[in-house]
Amino acid sequence: MVNTPVLVLNQNYEPLNVSRVRRAVVLVMRGKAETLENNDSGVIHTANNAIAMPSVIRLVYLVKRPRPEKKLTRHEVFQRDNYTCQYCGRKTRELSL
Repeated sequence: MVNTPVLVLNQNYEPLNVSRVRRAVVLVMRGKAETLENNDSGVIHTANNAIAMPSVIRLVYLVKRPRPEKKLTRHEVFQRDNYTCQYCGRKTRELSL
């Protein structure tokens, strides 16, 4: 029951990852996330509260994720340089890296 998957969204509703209910409840209880949608399958009981199991939560703060760098292919390097040799400056289709 506490191992049920929960979708974690960034502050701007961008999906970050899939977590477990246990982690999601901790984030909600500490005020670091808010529940957007509850799972109808159950309730988690604590000493003082009964909390509906979340299925989607949204973080209160924005997590900046690094964008993956695009790796250039050989063809893209040649296109970028307009098939010009960077050593001698001649244009040719028969270049090597």
